[in-house]
Amino acid sequence: MSKKEVKQKFISTGVVAENRRARFNYAIGETFEAGLSLTGGEVKSLRLGRANIADGYVSPDAKGLVINNITIGKFEAESPFAARTEKRPRRLLMKQKEIEKIAGAFSAKGSTIIPLRLYFNDRGKAKLLIAIATGKQNFDKRATIKEREWKREKQRLMKVSRTS
Repeated sequence: MSKKEVKQKFISTGVVAENRRARFNYAIGETFEAGLSLTGGEVKSLRLGRANIADGYVSPDAKGLVINNITIGKFEAESPFAARTEKRPRRLLMKQKEIEKIAGAFSAKGSTIIPLRLYFNDRGKAKLLIAIATGKQNFDKRATIKEREWKREKQRLMKVSRTS
């Protein structure tokens, strides 16, 4: 292996991408685990950790649910004839009862379905954790910040009191 070649680590199990802003911007309700309909190059790209789900959202389709606006990078060794876009809509694989439950949430005012985490489970399958969420108002966000700062200050005070 030459100096320029760097061996890349594959993710066999664990988190590939996480939507960290979701818990700040939304009040999270019920969560669901869904499979993704992916191509081979997309799975290999996910194993390299090339994904972004921060702007993603779920929408209903005639056949079920579709995740839109998530980016899965292109795999370098993929065939040049495999024409695909990085932000194409991808079908979610779920049980019919779960799909109907989520579809009912679309009719509720102010609720949306957002992705929280994209990961590989113990069997090596790509899974997406989605949640029914409602948007937070600015005063809710300020309360979250205040609570987080108080917890940080409390930990700092506890640390100082233990060392004294």
